[in-house]
Amino acid sequence: MPEVFIDGERYIYEGEQRLLQFIQDLGKEVPFFCYHPSMSAPANCRQCMVKVGQPIKDRETGEYEVDENGDRVIRWFPKLQTACNMMISDGMVVHTQETDELVSRAQKDNLEFILINHPLDCPICDQAGECPLQIQTYKYGPEGSRFEVKKVHKPKRVQLGPRVILDAERCINCTRCVRFTDEISKTHQLTITSRGDKNYPITAPNTEFDDPYSLNTVDLCPVGALTSADFRFKARVWEMNQTPSIDITNAKGCNIDLWTRDNLVLRVTPRFNEDVNDHWMPDEGREAYRIFNENRISRPKQKLDNEQVQSSWNNAFATISEQLEEAEKSDVLFVASPHASVEENYLFSKFASLTGYRTPLFTPHIEEGKGDGFLITDDLAPNTNGCRLLGLEEKSASEIAKAVKKATVVILLGDHLVDRGILTSEDLKEKFVAAFATNNSETTKIADLVVPITTAAEHAASYVNIDGRIQRTFPAKETKYTNRRLDFEMSEGRLDRYGTSFDNWVTDNNKVDCLPMWEIMRRVAEQAGLEEFQYGSGREVMEEIASISEPFNGVSYEAMDEQSGIQLDSIKPTTVQS
Repeated sequence: MPEVFIDGERYIYEGEQRLLQFIQDLGKEVPFFCYHPSMSAPANCRQCMVKVGQPIKDRETGEYEVDENGDRVIRWFPKLQTACNMMISDGMVVHTQETDELVSRAQKDNLEFILINHPLDCPICDQAGECPLQIQTYKYGPEGSRFEVKKVHKPKRVQLGPRVILDAERCINCTRCVRFTDEISKTHQLTITSRGDKNYPITAPNTEFDDPYSLNTVDLCPVGALTSADFRFKARVWEMNQTPSIDITNAKGCNIDLWTRDNLVLRVTPRFNEDVNDHWMPDEGREAYRIFNENRISRPKQKLDNEQVQSSWNNAFATISEQLEEAEKSDVLFVASPHASVEENYLFSKFASLTGYRTPLFTPHIEEGKGDGFLITDDLAPNTNGCRLLGLEEKSASEIAKAVKKATVVILLGDHLVDRGILTSEDLKEKFVAAFATNNSETTKIADLVVPITTAAEHAASYVNIDGRIQRTFPAKETKYTNRRLDFEMSEGRLDRYGTSFDNWVTDNNKVDCLPMWEIMRRVAEQAGLEEFQYGSGREVMEEIASISEPFNGVSYEAMDEQSGIQLDSIKPTTVQS
Protein backbone atom coordinates (compact mmCIF):
# COMPACT_ATOMS: atom_id res chain seq x y z
CA MET A 1 0.00 0.00 0.00
CA PRO A 2 1.29 3.52 -0.79
CA GLU A 3 2.22 5.53 2.27
CA VAL A 4 2.66 9.15 3.28
CA PHE A 5 4.32 10.62 6.37
CA ILE A 6 2.70 13.67 7.94
CA ASP A 7 4.33 15.28 10.97
CA GLY A 8 6.23 12.07 11.70
CA GLU A 9 3.17 9.80 11.51
CA ARG A 10 2.77 7.13 8.81
CA TYR A 11 -0.53 6.87 6.92
CA ILE A 12 -1.59 4.67 4.05
CA TYR A 13 -3.88 5.86 1.27
CA GLU A 14 -5.61 4.70 -1.90
CA GLY A 15 -6.08 6.39 -5.27
CA GLU A 16 -5.35 9.99 -6.14
CA GLN A 17 -5.87 12.40 -3.26
CA ARG A 18 -5.17 16.03 -2.62
CA LEU A 19 -2.87 16.54 0.32
CA LEU A 20 -5.01 19.18 2.06
CA GLN A 21 -8.18 17.08 1.82
CA PHE A 22 -6.33 14.01 3.07
CA ILE A 23 -5.04 15.96 6.09
CA GLN A 24 -8.58 17.20 6.81
CA ASP A 25 -10.00 13.70 6.55
CA LEU A 26 -7.50 12.61 9.20
CA GLY A 27 -8.97 15.20 11.58
CA LYS A 28 -5.84 17.34 11.38
CA GLU A 29 -5.79 20.99 10.43
CA VAL A 30 -3.95 23.12 7.93
CA PRO A 31 -5.40 26.64 7.51
CA PHE A 32 -6.82 27.63 4.11
CA PHE A 33 -9.27 30.05 2.46
CA CYS A 34 -9.67 29.41 -1.26
CA TYR A 35 -9.92 25.60 -1.25
CA HIS A 36 -13.29 23.83 -1.48
CA PRO A 37 -13.58 20.05 -1.93
CA SER A 38 -16.23 20.31 -4.67
CA MET A 39 -14.40 22.83 -6.83
CA SER A 40 -11.03 23.32 -8.50
CA ALA A 41 -8.00 24.28 -6.41
CA PRO A 42 -6.27 27.39 -7.83
CA ALA A 43 -4.08 27.94 -4.74
CA ASN A 44 -4.92 31.65 -4.68
CA CYS A 45 -4.72 32.40 -0.98
CA ARG A 46 -1.37 30.61 -0.32
CA GLN A 47 -2.45 29.95 3.26
CA CYS A 48 -2.22 26.14 3.17
CA MET A 49 1.55 26.04 2.64
CA VAL A 50 3.42 23.01 3.98
CA LYS A 51 6.93 21.62 3.68
CA VAL A 52 7.05 18.65 1.30
CA GLY A 53 9.80 16.22 0.32
CA GLN A 54 10.39 12.80 -1.19
CA PRO A 55 12.78 10.09 -0.04
CA ILE A 56 15.75 9.55 -2.35
CA LYS A 57 15.57 6.18 -4.08
CA ASP A 58 18.38 4.41 -5.93
CA ARG A 59 17.14 3.94 -9.49
CA GLU A 60 19.12 0.77 -10.04
CA THR A 61 18.36 -1.09 -6.81
CA GLY A 62 15.06 0.54 -5.95
CA GLU A 63 16.27 0.94 -2.36
CA TYR A 64 15.85 4.15 -0.36
CA GLU A 65 19.01 6.00 0.65
CA VAL A 66 19.45 6.16 4.42
CA ASP A 67 21.60 8.31 6.69
CA GLU A 68 23.90 7.17 9.51
CA ASN A 69 20.88 6.72 11.77
CA GLY A 70 19.13 4.46 9.30
CA ASP A 71 16.51 7.07 8.44
CA ARG A 72 15.52 7.79 4.86
CA VAL A 73 17.26 10.74 3.24
CA ILE A 74 14.66 13.29 2.16
CA ARG A 75 15.03 15.60 -0.81
CA TRP A 76 12.88 18.61 0.11
CA PHE A 77 11.17 20.82 -2.44
CA PRO A 78 13.15 24.08 -2.68
CA LYS A 79 10.10 26.11 -1.61
CA LEU A 80 7.04 25.51 0.53
CA GLN A 81 4.10 23.98 -1.34
CA THR A 82 0.35 24.63 -1.29
CA ALA A 83 -1.37 21.56 0.10
CA CYS A 84 -4.69 22.19 -1.69
CA ASN A 85 -3.41 21.32 -5.18
CA MET A 86 -0.56 19.00 -4.16
CA MET A 87 -1.33 15.37 -5.03
CA ILE A 88 -0.06 12.75 -2.60
CA SER A 89 2.65 10.38 -3.85
CA ASP A 90 4.07 7.25 -2.33
CA GLY A 91 6.67 7.93 0.34
CA MET A 92 5.92 11.66 0.51
CA VAL A 93 7.00 13.41 3.72
CA VAL A 94 5.01 16.42 4.90
CA HIS A 95 5.61 18.92 7.68
CA THR A 96 2.73 21.18 8.68
CA GLN A 97 2.69 24.19 10.96
CA GLU A 98 2.41 21.79 13.89
CA THR A 99 5.98 20.54 13.52
CA ASP A 100 7.86 23.05 11.37
CA GLU A 101 8.71 26.61 12.41
CA LEU A 102 9.27 27.72 8.80
CA VAL A 103 5.75 26.63 7.80
CA SER A 104 4.26 28.30 10.84
CA ARG A 105 6.08 31.55 10.10
CA ALA A 106 5.06 31.44 6.41
CA GLN A 107 1.40 31.06 7.32
CA LYS A 108 1.65 33.88 9.83
CA ASP A 109 3.32 36.18 7.28
CA ASN A 110 0.75 35.30 4.63
CA LEU A 111 -2.06 36.24 6.99
CA GLU A 112 -0.36 39.55 7.63
CA PHE A 113 -0.36 40.26 3.89
CA ILE A 114 -4.05 39.30 3.59
CA LEU A 115 -4.95 41.60 6.48
CA ILE A 116 -3.05 44.61 5.18
CA ASN A 117 -6.05 46.08 3.35
CA HIS A 118 -8.78 44.19 5.18
CA PRO A 119 -11.11 46.52 7.14
CA LEU A 120 -11.19 45.99 10.89
CA ASP A 121 -14.98 45.87 11.09
CA CYS A 122 -15.58 42.49 12.73
CA PRO A 123 -18.06 44.00 15.28
CA ILE A 124 -20.47 44.98 12.49
CA CYS A 125 -19.73 42.15 10.04
CA ASP A 126 -22.36 39.45 9.47
CA GLN A 127 -19.60 36.84 9.21
CA ALA A 128 -18.29 37.49 12.73
CA GLY A 129 -18.28 34.35 14.83
CA GLU A 130 -18.13 32.02 11.83
CA CYS A 131 -15.48 33.78 9.77
CA PRO A 132 -12.52 31.62 8.70
CA LEU A 133 -10.31 34.72 8.39
CA GLN A 134 -11.21 35.85 11.91
CA ILE A 135 -10.70 32.38 13.37
CA GLN A 136 -7.41 31.70 11.61
CA THR A 137 -6.04 35.11 12.47
CA TYR A 138 -6.54 34.32 16.14
CA LYS A 139 -4.97 30.86 15.74
CA TYR A 140 -2.16 31.43 13.23
CA GLY A 141 -1.88 35.15 12.52
CA PRO A 142 0.24 38.00 13.86
CA GLU A 143 -0.57 39.54 17.22
CA GLY A 144 -0.75 43.04 15.78
CA SER A 145 -0.45 45.03 12.57
CA ARG A 146 2.66 46.79 11.33
CA PHE A 147 0.75 48.53 8.54
CA GLU A 148 0.60 52.28 9.18
CA VAL A 149 -0.54 53.79 5.87
CA LYS A 150 -4.02 54.25 4.43
CA LYS A 151 -5.82 51.07 3.37
CA VAL A 152 -7.09 50.63 -0.17
CA HIS A 153 -10.78 51.51 -0.54
CA LYS A 154 -13.18 49.60 -2.79
CA PRO A 155 -16.95 49.66 -3.52
CA LYS A 156 -19.20 48.95 -0.53
CA ARG A 157 -22.86 47.91 -0.20
CA VAL A 158 -23.05 46.87 -3.87
CA GLN A 159 -26.35 45.13 -4.70
CA LEU A 160 -25.02 42.43 -7.03
CA GLY A 161 -28.49 40.95 -7.44
CA PRO A 162 -31.79 40.56 -5.62
CA ARG A 163 -30.28 38.38 -2.91
CA VAL A 164 -26.54 39.15 -2.61
CA ILE A 165 -24.77 42.29 -1.43
CA LEU A 166 -21.03 42.89 -1.91
CA ASP A 167 -18.57 44.69 0.36
CA ALA A 168 -15.49 44.64 -1.88
CA GLU A 169 -13.12 45.94 0.81
CA ARG A 170 -13.51 42.70 2.76
CA CYS A 171 -12.77 40.46 -0.24
CA ILE A 172 -9.51 38.48 -0.09
CA ASN A 173 -9.80 37.26 -3.71
CA CYS A 174 -10.15 33.59 -2.93
CA THR A 175 -12.33 33.37 -6.13
CA ARG A 176 -14.65 30.80 -4.54
CA CYS A 177 -17.71 32.76 -5.69
CA VAL A 178 -16.44 33.06 -9.26
CA ARG A 179 -15.53 29.39 -9.43
CA PHE A 180 -18.97 28.46 -8.11
CA THR A 181 -20.73 30.26 -10.97
CA ASP A 182 -18.27 28.76 -13.45
CA GLU A 183 -18.12 25.18 -12.20
CA ILE A 184 -21.29 24.46 -10.20
CA SER A 185 -24.21 26.67 -11.26
CA LYS A 186 -22.56 27.30 -14.65
CA THR A 187 -24.12 30.75 -15.08
CA HIS A 188 -20.70 32.46 -15.33
CA GLN A 189 -22.22 35.60 -13.84
CA LEU A 190 -19.30 36.62 -11.63
CA THR A 191 -15.75 37.52 -12.53
CA ILE A 192 -12.80 39.35 -10.95
CA THR A 193 -12.31 42.94 -12.06
CA SER A 194 -9.25 45.21 -11.76
CA ARG A 195 -5.76 44.03 -10.71
CA GLY A 196 -3.44 43.77 -7.74
CA ASP A 197 -4.80 45.05 -4.45
CA LYS A 198 -7.76 46.73 -6.19
CA ASN A 199 -9.51 43.64 -7.58
CA TYR A 200 -12.84 42.19 -6.42
CA PRO A 201 -15.70 40.04 -7.80
CA ILE A 202 -18.43 41.73 -9.84
CA THR A 203 -20.96 41.05 -12.58
CA ALA A 204 -20.64 42.26 -16.15
CA PRO A 205 -21.85 45.82 -16.79
CA ASN A 206 -25.66 46.24 -16.80
CA THR A 207 -26.26 42.69 -15.56
CA GLU A 208 -27.39 41.44 -12.17
CA PHE A 209 -26.44 38.40 -10.16
CA ASP A 210 -29.76 36.54 -10.46
CA ASP A 211 -28.28 33.04 -10.46
CA PRO A 212 -30.92 30.70 -8.90
CA TYR A 213 -28.13 29.42 -6.64
CA SER A 214 -26.59 32.81 -5.87
CA LEU A 215 -26.77 32.56 -2.06
CA ASN A 216 -24.35 29.62 -2.11
CA THR A 217 -21.65 32.21 -2.76
CA VAL A 218 -22.50 33.79 0.60
CA ASP A 219 -21.92 30.40 2.26
CA LEU A 220 -18.66 29.98 0.37
CA CYS A 221 -17.25 33.41 1.14
CA PRO A 222 -14.53 32.96 3.82
CA VAL A 223 -14.96 36.58 4.90
CA GLY A 224 -17.94 38.96 5.03
CA ALA A 225 -17.57 40.23 1.46
CA LEU A 226 -20.79 38.61 0.22
CA THR A 227 -23.85 38.82 2.45
CA SER A 228 -27.50 37.86 2.15
CA ALA A 229 -29.87 40.77 1.55
CA ASP A 230 -32.55 39.03 3.66
CA PHE A 231 -30.34 38.02 6.60
CA ARG A 232 -28.04 41.04 6.63
CA PHE A 233 -27.71 42.53 10.14
CA LYS A 234 -30.42 40.22 11.56
CA ALA A 235 -28.45 38.16 14.09
CA ARG A 236 -25.06 36.84 15.15
CA VAL A 237 -24.27 33.18 14.74
CA TRP A 238 -23.81 32.64 18.48
CA GLU A 239 -27.32 33.95 19.12
CA MET A 240 -29.01 31.30 16.98
CA ASN A 241 -29.83 27.62 17.25
CA GLN A 242 -28.70 25.42 14.38
CA THR A 243 -31.13 22.57 13.62
CA PRO A 244 -30.74 19.98 10.82
CA SER A 245 -33.69 19.66 8.47
CA ILE A 246 -34.62 19.18 4.81
CA ASP A 247 -35.85 21.58 2.14
CA ILE A 248 -39.62 21.29 1.62
CA THR A 249 -39.93 23.67 -1.35
CA ASN A 250 -39.37 21.00 -4.00
CA ALA A 251 -38.94 17.25 -4.41
CA LYS A 252 -35.15 17.08 -4.18
CA GLY A 253 -35.10 17.29 -0.40
CA CYS A 254 -31.84 19.20 -0.05
CA ASN A 255 -30.31 18.79 3.41
CA ILE A 256 -30.39 22.11 5.25
CA ASP A 257 -29.87 23.79 8.59
CA LEU A 258 -32.50 26.03 10.13
CA TRP A 259 -31.09 28.91 12.17
CA THR A 260 -33.53 30.17 14.80
CA ARG A 261 -33.59 32.89 17.40
CA ASP A 262 -36.53 33.78 19.63
CA ASN A 263 -38.58 31.12 17.85
CA LEU A 264 -38.17 32.62 14.39
CA VAL A 265 -36.26 31.01 11.52
CA LEU A 266 -33.81 33.73 10.49
CA ARG A 267 -31.92 31.89 7.77
CA VAL A 268 -31.69 28.59 5.93
CA THR A 269 -28.32 27.18 4.81
CA PRO A 270 -27.32 23.95 3.01
CA ARG A 271 -26.05 20.95 4.94
CA PHE A 272 -23.65 18.54 3.24
CA ASN A 273 -25.09 15.28 1.93
CA GLU A 274 -23.07 13.64 -0.82
CA ASP A 275 -26.04 11.54 -2.00
CA VAL A 276 -28.54 14.39 -2.29
CA ASN A 277 -27.25 17.94 -2.67
CA ASP A 278 -23.51 17.92 -1.95
CA HIS A 279 -22.80 21.34 -0.35
CA TRP A 280 -25.46 23.32 -2.22
CA MET A 281 -29.13 24.33 -2.31
CA PRO A 282 -31.28 26.59 -4.52
CA ASP A 283 -32.19 30.09 -3.39
CA GLU A 284 -35.90 29.24 -3.40
CA GLY A 285 -35.36 26.78 -0.57
CA ARG A 286 -33.81 29.49 1.59
CA GLU A 287 -36.98 31.54 1.34
CA ALA A 288 -38.85 28.82 3.22
CA TYR A 289 -38.18 30.85 6.35
CA ARG A 290 -41.19 32.89 5.28
CA ILE A 291 -43.38 29.77 5.37
CA PHE A 292 -42.24 29.02 8.90
CA ASN A 293 -42.56 32.59 10.22
CA GLU A 294 -45.11 34.55 8.24
CA ASN A 295 -48.85 34.35 7.59
CA ARG A 296 -49.23 31.46 10.02
CA ILE A 297 -52.57 30.09 11.18
CA SER A 298 -52.69 30.28 14.97
CA ARG A 299 -55.72 28.73 16.75
CA PRO A 300 -58.58 27.06 14.85
CA LYS A 301 -60.91 29.25 12.82
CA GLN A 302 -64.57 28.53 12.07
CA LYS A 303 -66.94 30.22 9.65
CA LEU A 304 -70.00 31.80 11.28
CA ASP A 305 -72.42 33.95 9.26
CA ASN A 306 -70.01 33.62 6.33
CA GLU A 307 -67.14 35.09 8.34
CA GLN A 308 -64.19 33.22 9.87
CA VAL A 309 -63.73 33.73 13.59
CA GLN A 310 -61.31 32.15 16.01
CA SER A 311 -62.59 29.06 17.75
CA SER A 312 -61.40 26.64 20.41
CA TRP A 313 -59.66 23.34 19.84
CA ASN A 314 -62.46 21.36 21.49
CA ASN A 315 -65.03 23.04 19.30
CA ALA A 316 -62.97 22.34 16.18
CA PHE A 317 -62.76 18.61 16.93
CA ALA A 318 -66.44 18.43 17.82
CA THR A 319 -67.37 20.18 14.56
CA ILE A 320 -65.39 17.71 12.45
CA SER A 321 -67.01 14.81 14.28
CA GLU A 322 -70.50 16.21 13.81
CA GLN A 323 -70.03 16.80 10.10
CA LEU A 324 -68.67 13.30 9.54
CA GLU A 325 -71.54 11.72 11.49
CA GLU A 326 -74.23 13.64 9.63
CA ALA A 327 -72.88 12.95 6.12
CA GLU A 328 -73.15 9.73 4.15
CA LYS A 329 -69.78 8.02 3.92
CA SER A 330 -69.94 8.16 0.12
CA ASP A 331 -70.31 11.95 0.33
CA VAL A 332 -67.13 12.47 2.37
CA LEU A 333 -63.84 13.08 0.54
CA PHE A 334 -60.40 13.06 2.17
CA VAL A 335 -57.73 14.84 0.12
CA ALA A 336 -54.17 14.08 1.21
CA SER A 337 -51.11 16.07 0.18
CA PRO A 338 -47.62 15.58 -1.27
CA HIS A 339 -46.69 18.65 0.78
CA ALA A 340 -47.45 16.79 4.03
CA SER A 341 -45.08 14.27 5.63
CA VAL A 342 -45.25 10.48 5.45
CA GLU A 343 -46.53 10.34 9.03
CA GLU A 344 -49.26 12.93 8.48
CA ASN A 345 -50.53 11.28 5.31
CA TYR A 346 -50.44 7.86 6.96
CA LEU A 347 -52.57 8.97 9.92
CA PHE A 348 -54.98 10.73 7.55
CA SER A 349 -55.32 7.53 5.52
CA LYS A 350 -55.56 5.30 8.58
CA PHE A 351 -58.43 7.33 10.02
CA ALA A 352 -60.32 7.16 6.71
CA SER A 353 -59.78 3.41 6.54
CA LEU A 354 -60.87 2.65 10.11
CA THR A 355 -63.99 4.78 9.81
CA GLY A 356 -65.04 3.28 6.47
CA TYR A 357 -64.33 6.19 4.15
CA ARG A 358 -62.70 6.12 0.73
CA THR A 359 -58.89 6.05 0.58
CA PRO A 360 -57.63 9.65 0.48
CA LEU A 361 -56.84 11.13 -2.92
CA PHE A 362 -53.87 13.32 -3.76
CA THR A 363 -52.53 15.11 -6.81
CA PRO A 364 -48.86 15.90 -7.48
CA HIS A 365 -47.73 19.54 -7.59
CA ILE A 366 -45.92 19.69 -10.92
CA GLU A 367 -44.75 22.76 -12.81
CA GLU A 368 -43.45 21.57 -16.16
CA GLY A 369 -40.16 23.10 -17.23
CA LYS A 370 -39.21 24.45 -13.81
CA GLY A 371 -36.55 21.81 -13.13
CA ASP A 372 -32.94 22.41 -14.10
CA GLY A 373 -31.50 18.90 -13.85
CA PHE A 374 -29.55 19.90 -10.75
CA LEU A 375 -31.33 20.70 -7.47
CA ILE A 376 -34.50 22.36 -8.76
CA THR A 377 -37.25 19.96 -9.82
CA ASP A 378 -40.54 20.20 -11.72
CA ASP A 379 -42.16 18.66 -8.65
CA LEU A 380 -42.74 21.41 -6.08
CA ALA A 381 -43.78 19.04 -3.27
CA PRO A 382 -41.36 17.26 -0.93
CA ASN A 383 -43.27 14.01 -0.47
CA THR A 384 -44.98 12.90 -3.69
CA ASN A 385 -43.23 9.54 -3.59
CA GLY A 386 -44.19 9.13 0.05
CA CYS A 387 -47.88 9.43 -0.87
CA ARG A 388 -47.42 6.84 -3.59
CA LEU A 389 -45.65 4.38 -1.30
CA LEU A 390 -48.42 4.73 1.28
CA GLY A 391 -50.95 3.59 -1.31
CA LEU A 392 -52.92 6.83 -1.55
CA GLU A 393 -54.95 7.31 -4.74
CA GLU A 394 -53.05 9.51 -7.18
CA LYS A 395 -55.38 11.60 -9.32
CA SER A 396 -55.00 14.31 -11.92
CA ALA A 397 -56.14 17.84 -11.17
CA SER A 398 -59.35 17.37 -13.17
CA GLU A 399 -60.14 14.10 -11.38
CA ILE A 400 -59.70 15.79 -8.01
CA ALA A 401 -62.07 18.56 -9.07
CA LYS A 402 -64.68 16.05 -10.19
CA ALA A 403 -64.43 14.11 -6.93
CA VAL A 404 -64.82 17.32 -4.91
CA LYS A 405 -67.96 18.32 -6.84
CA LYS A 406 -69.61 15.00 -5.88
CA ALA A 407 -68.81 15.35 -2.16
CA THR A 408 -70.66 17.25 0.53
CA VAL A 409 -67.85 17.12 3.12
CA VAL A 410 -64.25 17.75 2.00
CA ILE A 411 -61.30 17.32 4.39
CA LEU A 412 -58.05 18.84 3.08
CA LEU A 413 -54.60 18.04 4.45
CA GLY A 414 -51.99 20.75 3.90
CA ASP A 415 -52.66 21.30 0.20
CA HIS A 416 -53.85 24.71 -1.02
CA LEU A 417 -55.80 23.44 -4.02
CA VAL A 418 -57.55 26.73 -4.76
CA ASP A 419 -54.21 28.59 -4.80
CA ARG A 420 -52.83 25.94 -7.12
CA GLY A 421 -55.75 26.44 -9.55
CA ILE A 422 -57.01 22.88 -9.14
CA LEU A 423 -60.23 24.00 -7.43
CA THR A 424 -62.24 27.21 -7.54
CA SER A 425 -64.36 28.82 -4.88
CA GLU A 426 -67.41 27.66 -6.87
CA ASP A 427 -66.26 24.03 -6.56
CA LEU A 428 -66.40 24.32 -2.76
CA LYS A 429 -69.70 26.16 -2.47
CA GLU A 430 -72.47 24.50 -0.41
CA LYS A 431 -69.99 21.99 0.97
CA PHE A 432 -68.46 21.70 4.41
CA VAL A 433 -64.74 22.20 3.95
CA ALA A 434 -62.26 21.49 6.73
CA ALA A 435 -58.63 22.40 6.07
CA PHE A 436 -55.68 21.19 8.10
CA ALA A 437 -53.08 23.80 7.15
CA THR A 438 -50.01 25.73 8.30
CA ASN A 439 -50.46 29.09 6.52
CA ASN A 440 -53.33 31.32 5.51
CA SER A 441 -54.23 31.13 1.82
CA GLU A 442 -57.13 31.52 -0.59
CA THR A 443 -58.01 27.90 0.16
CA THR A 444 -58.20 28.43 3.91
CA LYS A 445 -60.28 31.60 3.42
CA ILE A 446 -62.98 29.50 1.78
CA ALA A 447 -62.87 26.70 4.38
CA ASP A 448 -65.64 26.40 6.96
CA LEU A 449 -63.14 25.10 9.51
CA VAL A 450 -59.39 25.74 9.57
CA VAL A 451 -57.25 23.62 11.89
CA PRO A 452 -53.62 24.83 12.29
CA ILE A 453 -50.97 22.11 12.06
CA THR A 454 -47.21 22.23 12.59
CA THR A 455 -44.75 22.96 9.79
CA ALA A 456 -41.60 21.00 9.01
CA ALA A 457 -39.79 23.43 11.32
CA GLU A 458 -41.95 22.41 14.29
CA HIS A 459 -42.15 18.63 14.11
CA ALA A 460 -40.02 15.57 13.52
CA ALA A 461 -41.36 13.85 10.41
CA SER A 462 -40.11 12.17 7.24
CA TYR A 463 -40.40 12.87 3.52
CA VAL A 464 -39.49 10.73 0.48
CA ASN A 465 -37.70 12.76 -2.17
CA ILE A 466 -37.82 12.47 -5.94
CA ASP A 467 -35.04 9.86 -5.89
CA GLY A 468 -36.81 7.64 -3.35
CA ARG A 469 -34.66 8.69 -0.40
CA ILE A 470 -36.51 9.05 2.88
CA GLN A 471 -35.16 11.79 5.15
CA ARG A 472 -36.51 13.54 8.20
CA THR A 473 -36.81 16.89 9.89
CA PHE A 474 -36.12 17.97 13.46
CA PRO A 475 -38.23 20.53 15.33
CA ALA A 476 -36.46 23.90 15.28
CA LYS A 477 -39.31 26.07 16.56
CA GLU A 478 -41.45 25.76 19.65
CA THR A 479 -45.24 25.96 19.50
CA LYS A 480 -47.57 27.06 22.28
CA TYR A 481 -47.45 23.48 23.55
CA THR A 482 -43.78 22.50 23.23
CA ASN A 483 -40.63 23.39 25.14
CA ARG A 484 -37.00 23.03 24.08
CA ARG A 485 -35.94 21.87 27.50
CA LEU A 486 -38.48 19.04 27.51
CA ASP A 487 -38.28 17.85 23.89
CA PHE A 488 -35.20 15.69 23.34
CA GLU A 489 -35.46 16.25 19.56
CA MET A 490 -34.80 19.98 19.94
CA SER A 491 -31.48 21.76 20.35
CA GLU A 492 -31.04 24.39 23.04
CA GLY A 493 -28.94 27.50 22.52
CA ARG A 494 -27.37 29.99 24.87
CA LEU A 495 -30.27 32.44 24.61
CA ASP A 496 -32.80 29.65 25.23
CA ARG A 497 -30.91 28.45 28.26
CA TYR A 498 -30.35 31.82 29.90
CA GLY A 499 -33.09 34.01 28.44
CA THR A 500 -36.01 35.05 30.64
CA SER A 501 -39.34 36.68 29.92
CA PHE A 502 -37.75 40.01 30.89
CA ASP A 503 -35.08 39.85 28.17
CA ASN A 504 -35.70 41.71 24.91
CA TRP A 505 -34.67 38.67 22.84
CA VAL A 506 -37.28 36.33 24.36
CA THR A 507 -41.01 36.58 23.66
CA ASP A 508 -43.96 34.21 23.47
CA ASN A 509 -45.46 36.18 20.60
CA ASN A 510 -43.58 34.06 18.06
CA LYS A 511 -45.03 30.75 19.29
CA VAL A 512 -47.82 29.56 17.00
CA ASP A 513 -50.96 27.96 18.47
CA CYS A 514 -50.88 24.77 16.40
CA LEU A 515 -50.64 21.01 16.94
CA PRO A 516 -48.88 18.17 15.15
CA MET A 517 -51.10 15.95 13.02
CA TRP A 518 -50.73 12.95 15.33
CA GLU A 519 -52.16 14.93 18.22
CA ILE A 520 -54.99 16.27 16.07
CA MET A 521 -55.89 12.83 14.69
CA ARG A 522 -55.84 11.40 18.20
CA ARG A 523 -58.39 13.98 19.30
CA VAL A 524 -60.53 13.49 16.17
CA ALA A 525 -60.36 9.70 16.59
CA GLU A 526 -61.50 10.00 20.20
CA GLN A 527 -64.59 11.83 18.98
CA ALA A 528 -65.22 8.92 16.60
CA GLY A 529 -64.72 6.31 19.34
CA LEU A 530 -61.40 4.98 18.00
CA GLU A 531 -58.56 3.98 20.32
CA GLU A 532 -55.90 3.21 17.67
CA PHE A 533 -54.43 6.72 17.59
CA GLN A 534 -52.38 6.92 20.77
CA TYR A 535 -49.25 8.46 19.27
CA GLY A 536 -46.94 10.81 21.11
CA SER A 537 -44.57 11.68 18.27
CA GLY A 538 -43.74 11.19 14.62
CA ARG A 539 -41.17 8.62 15.72
CA GLU A 540 -43.93 6.35 17.05
CA VAL A 541 -45.94 6.75 13.86
CA MET A 542 -42.95 5.77 11.71
CA GLU A 543 -42.33 2.69 13.85
CA GLU A 544 -45.85 1.53 13.02
CA ILE A 545 -45.51 2.35 9.33
CA ALA A 546 -42.23 0.41 9.10
CA SER A 547 -43.82 -2.63 10.78
CA ILE A 548 -46.81 -2.92 8.41
CA SER A 549 -45.79 -1.30 5.10
CA GLU A 550 -43.30 -3.20 2.97
CA PRO A 551 -41.80 -0.17 1.16
CA PHE A 552 -40.83 1.25 4.58
CA ASN A 553 -39.40 -1.94 6.08
CA GLY A 554 -36.27 -1.18 8.11
CA VAL A 555 -36.94 2.56 8.20
CA SER A 556 -36.51 4.30 11.53
CA TYR A 557 -35.51 7.72 12.74
CA GLU A 558 -32.28 6.28 14.12
CA ALA A 559 -31.37 4.74 10.76
CA MET A 560 -32.20 7.94 8.88
CA ASP A 561 -30.00 9.92 11.27
CA GLU A 562 -27.07 7.51 11.01
CA GLN A 563 -27.21 7.18 7.21
CA SER A 564 -28.27 10.74 6.36
CA GLY A 565 -31.44 9.30 4.88
CA ILE A 566 -32.32 5.85 3.56
CA GLN A 567 -32.59 4.93 -0.12
CA LEU A 568 -35.84 2.96 -0.53
CA ASP A 569 -35.49 -0.01 -2.87
CA SER A 570 -38.90 0.52 -4.47
CA ILE A 571 -37.80 3.75 -6.19
CA LYS A 572 -34.77 4.09 -8.44
CA PRO A 573 -32.70 7.25 -7.85
CA THR A 574 -32.23 9.66 -10.74
CA THR A 575 -28.89 10.90 -11.98
CA VAL A 576 -28.20 14.58 -11.37
CA GLN A 577 -25.81 16.49 -13.57
CA SER A 578 -23.95 19.28 -11.75
